[in-house]
Amino acid sequence: MEHLTMDTFREKIFDFESKKEWEYNGELPSVIDFYADWCGPCKMVAPVLEELSREYEGKVNIYKINTEKEQELAAMFGIKSIPTILFIPKEGSPQMAAGALPKQSFIQAFKDVLHVH
Repeated sequence: MEHLTMDTFREKIFDFESKKEWEYNGELPSVIDFYADWCGPCKMVAPVLEELSREYEGKVNIYKINTEKEQELAAMFGIKSIPTILFIPKEGSPQMAAGALPKQSFIQAFKDVLHVH
């Protein structure tokens, strides 16, 4: 799992400086975990995402954004609570889910939102 910075976000996800409308840059659907090191529920989600990143390798990219270090990115997405998970399908609009989701909820979102089985 890769940690995104403002620069890598613009490169791999969406270049908000040059484009007004959402246009996803990635080759695969993505999941972004907005988290903080001090957040208890975030620590519960981390191993689930580690596991899913192995199980869905080559099908889904899983990224993490530290909201403490990347406050501007967190503000852009209106992150009010963490963990907040952003599901980004190859085509269509991203969808957000707040809270520590169980593994089965991620798998369901991979199918329903990302169209990955």
